[in-house]
Amino acid sequence: MDQHQIPAAASEEDALNSRRRRRRKGITSASQGTMDQITIDFILPTKPKNGPSPHSILLEVAGNWTVEQVKAQVWLRAVASNLCPDFYHKYSPDHCILLYQKKGMLCEIYDKHQVFQTLDCIRYWKALKKDVGRITLVSRPQPPDEALHYQRSLNNLIGYDVTDVSNVHDDELEFTRRKLLTPRRIEVSERDAKLYAMDPWVTTKPLGDHLLSKVINGQILVVIHIFTASQTIKVPIDNTPAQVLASFFAKTANKRALLGIPDDVCESDFVLRVCGREEYLYGEQPLQHFSWIRRCLKNGEEIHLVLEKPPDSSLDLVQKEDWAQVDDCTGVAGTHEQLTIDEKDHERVFTISMWDCNRKFRVKLLGIDIPLLPRNPDLMVYVEASIFHGQQLLAQERTTSKAFTEEVLWNTWVEFNIKIRDLPKGARLNLQVSCGKTPPPTNSKGGSSYLDSAGVGSNTEGKTKTRLQYYVNLLLVDHRSLLRQGEFVLHMWKIPEKGEESSSSVNADKLTSATNPDKASSMAVVVSLDKYCYPVVLPKSGGGSGALRDSVGEDGREVGGERAQREMPNHLKKQFEAILAKDPLHPLSPEDKELLWHFRHECIRHPRAYPKLLASVCWGRQEDVQAAHSMLERSSAWDSSGLDVGLALQLLDCHYSDARVRSLAVRKLETLGDDDVLRYLLQLVQAVKFEPYHDSALVRFLLKRALRSKRIGHFLFWFLRSEIVQSMHYQQRYAVLLEAYLRGCGDAMLHDFRKQVEMTEALQKVTREIKAMSADKYDVSSQVVFQLRQKLEAVQSSGLPQTFRVPYDPGLRAGALMIEQCKVMASKKKPLWLQFKRADPSSLSPDPIGIIFKDGDDLRQDMLILQILLIMESIWEMESLDLLLLPYGCISTGNRIGMIEIVKDATTIANIQQSVVGSRGAFKDEILHQWLRDKCGNEDRFQQAVERFLLSCGGCCVATYVLGIGDRHNDNIMITESGNLFHIDFGHILGNYKSFMGISKEWVPFVLTPDFLYVMGTSGKKTSPHFQKFQDVCVKAYLALRHHTNLLIILFSMMLMTGMPQLTSKEDIDYIREALTVGRSEEEAQRHLLDQIEICREKGWMVQINWFVHLVLGIKQGVEKHST
Repeated sequence: MDQHQIPAAASEEDALNSRRRRRRKGITSASQGTMDQITIDFILPTKPKNGPSPHSILLEVAGNWTVEQVKAQVWLRAVASNLCPDFYHKYSPDHCILLYQKKGMLCEIYDKHQVFQTLDCIRYWKALKKDVGRITLVSRPQPPDEALHYQRSLNNLIGYDVTDVSNVHDDELEFTRRKLLTPRRIEVSERDAKLYAMDPWVTTKPLGDHLLSKVINGQILVVIHIFTASQTIKVPIDNTPAQVLASFFAKTANKRALLGIPDDVCESDFVLRVCGREEYLYGEQPLQHFSWIRRCLKNGEEIHLVLEKPPDSSLDLVQKEDWAQVDDCTGVAGTHEQLTIDEKDHERVFTISMWDCNRKFRVKLLGIDIPLLPRNPDLMVYVEASIFHGQQLLAQERTTSKAFTEEVLWNTWVEFNIKIRDLPKGARLNLQVSCGKTPPPTNSKGGSSYLDSAGVGSNTEGKTKTRLQYYVNLLLVDHRSLLRQGEFVLHMWKIPEKGEESSSSVNADKLTSATNPDKASSMAVVVSLDKYCYPVVLPKSGGGSGALRDSVGEDGREVGGERAQREMPNHLKKQFEAILAKDPLHPLSPEDKELLWHFRHECIRHPRAYPKLLASVCWGRQEDVQAAHSMLERSSAWDSSGLDVGLALQLLDCHYSDARVRSLAVRKLETLGDDDVLRYLLQLVQAVKFEPYHDSALVRFLLKRALRSKRIGHFLFWFLRSEIVQSMHYQQRYAVLLEAYLRGCGDAMLHDFRKQVEMTEALQKVTREIKAMSADKYDVSSQVVFQLRQKLEAVQSSGLPQTFRVPYDPGLRAGALMIEQCKVMASKKKPLWLQFKRADPSSLSPDPIGIIFKDGDDLRQDMLILQILLIMESIWEMESLDLLLLPYGCISTGNRIGMIEIVKDATTIANIQQSVVGSRGAFKDEILHQWLRDKCGNEDRFQQAVERFLLSCGGCCVATYVLGIGDRHNDNIMITESGNLFHIDFGHILGNYKSFMGISKEWVPFVLTPDFLYVMGTSGKKTSPHFQKFQDVCVKAYLALRHHTNLLIILFSMMLMTGMPQLTSKEDIDYIREALTVGRSEEEAQRHLLDQIEICREKGWMVQINWFVHLVLGIKQGVEKHST
């Protein structure tokens, strides 16, 4: 049947069935309620010639009319009444927008397809008991020049033009931009101006014993600076900043003139800021909760604060927006009772409920078109069409194979084994074009050949190989809950070749619903979906039809009420517990899923069962989806349980596309403190990719938290901007979120972001010019350094920002370049070693701010490892272990560009070894020990350095082992002059180790060389008190991480889609399971780690040989090989 012959109802069969049901059943009160007439006074955009008041029309609106139909009726009435015919004949109803007043705020009724009775204004008027509502029609406003200029400046910061709709097939982009206005305005209007301006960085986690031990009698010393003077005071650690100020003013009451404090001011006129940093101690939290206080205690540093006037909160002014606030219920569908055609006269039908559509879903595949054919002329091509929800395959069909020409036509309907009523929101039609030399056997009922990440598939039945070449997705239910209709020309994405930069991100890219913006050269597939006379709407869950009865589905799967609530027999409880005990990577068998679903009412009482239970839902069965939603609504177990971040994050990964499920996870994350939001921000930003639509609970959560905290907003800006320039597949989604943030962050933040972007772009230009001068050379000549300094001088004098916030540490403000201290590093990518003056005059440090600027390396993998190290550090701190990991600052600021912090007073092990006897220093055990002693100066400081060394060495050993960090040589292991060991350059992780000439360069589980052991007072098989403590520390740290195995696995799982070449499959994450000895006892795990330490002691000489070769030959390249 041709698409133009499709009847008005979902099908002739659907319409016939609905008439039969109508004859059987009388009109219920519920259905009668859907016919409510709503009286509305419409104020028109025109006025009588001699009257001051505008025209108005009183209209009885049917509750199930759409907004578009209502506007059309108003227009027709105006034309019929001969009101201002010049206007109403000239323009269409779309010329006007609909506005109404709510609590003094002007709101716009934005979605023209929305059913009128679902609008927020209707509920609002009913709550006020208004008999007549009032809606004003005004001509669609055009943005003024000032607004257009502001938009252009935002687009420049974003790195993408969010107003460009040339590559969209619906209005979701603009729709989301408008909808995010409401949460943004609410957050901006409710935030505390002073708190936002100062953004105190606090944590509510208890102070660990390792820090409490440094607090004497519950008090600490604080040095407060004012102008050129200072005053030291002793204060209780549980004092608030206001109490500290009161103590300071009490102690200095007789010194005001000396300190330059006027008599007419008091402590409430001042705030405390950290010397040298834009970091404030402000608010009701005690001192011990401030991150800076904890950092000073941890490092044994004095606490220096500066007394000053509060910052001007007016600098955070948010630009006034011309947009009206969008109706809060915009895009919300009605219930099935409101939308159903059942029991309604056909002339009163204006929308169709998807749940009334009992025919199978189908799509007409017209053909494909490609501007440039592949080189091989003998290829056959076919299209595989699949319907997915998250990662769950709901249905799949395949076309016949045809010769691969510039235009291949099928012009055939493909019918899927799933009913329209069963399509869930978020379901996507995935179209894949594959080709091979001989046609694969037809596969009409699902079950595709296996495709790896590079798109190569094998078909053993036909002894042929096919290759996936192109793909594209189309969401079958759009952002307004409307079933897609009509014809679509979809420009497809090409599967990258192995070795291409984008090949490692293909798993995430294949989930996108965006189409290829390169229309000129991309493959296009043309499909047509059934057309209907009315919008077909997916109802929101709940309501009368959602009351599930006991029933058994067509596949024998039980759904619904009491029978599903049976008690779990004792003999199955052990099996149930075993399923829950499995880690997140462990796949569920069909039997596991059946058990979990069968006893779902038992599962719903256990929050830790939610990820596995919800993975057992058949999302392609409307009854199951309803049952799952109903359970989630009724259960209080999730909300009443304690916060398990790993559990919540798991529900945000790519396997869960249901909005209710994802909102459930976000609701739990709402309880996170700012420090924890920042700790998991990398994963949360990646999880936005797994949302089916641009607007989501997760997007709103990120927006809200960023608008509350400048620090979170700062990092969200850079994380989003980095993704926007690196991932074409998700540019629009990230750009919409970033624009929403920038429109609410305030002028001060916008000004800072502009300066940072300007600085980054200038440095990138210089780096690329330097690389072009000495391409493919590792060494750096004095001429290259001279050229660098000349270029930096020219850039600085041509208007480089005088100060800017350091992107990886927003509390630090850098000033002018110290050009004579800048250089080019000896590496193929030619990173710049840059030194900046400190811009803050209150800084007590004489050291410059050191930044390595890199162009050509994707720093996101380094960022991930450094983030995991921070999380490990927080895990250990809960066990009162301080292992001094020193995760330095690192941030990606664009496409393969970024900045890395230079740690002061630190050098590489290689430099120390070479400084004494050259490359033979790799074999001299005592060199490191002697270097440390020389730097310390006296015995007490040396013993403290040895203590720091063994603690930091223990932390590094455990962390690098668990994370499988490879390519460990003496040039990427560093040590500070105070004995703090730390690792840099995390290019090889999760056991993806380097090899040289086919031989693995990793001979030991982690680096514990004879010179490290010598610092601990031991060698060979001997022991020492320091070494014994080192072993104890390692065991405690290792066992603590084992208690958080699931969290570590989930954090890496959520980063699978980033495009990191060493993190592309679950097999990569399997390394962590093996390293943490999942499934073994605590005693076995302890023995395992001690065995690894012994292996390192026995094979330390092999590492020394490796290091010697590295020093002599400077080996920097190799072939990757996964460790076995």
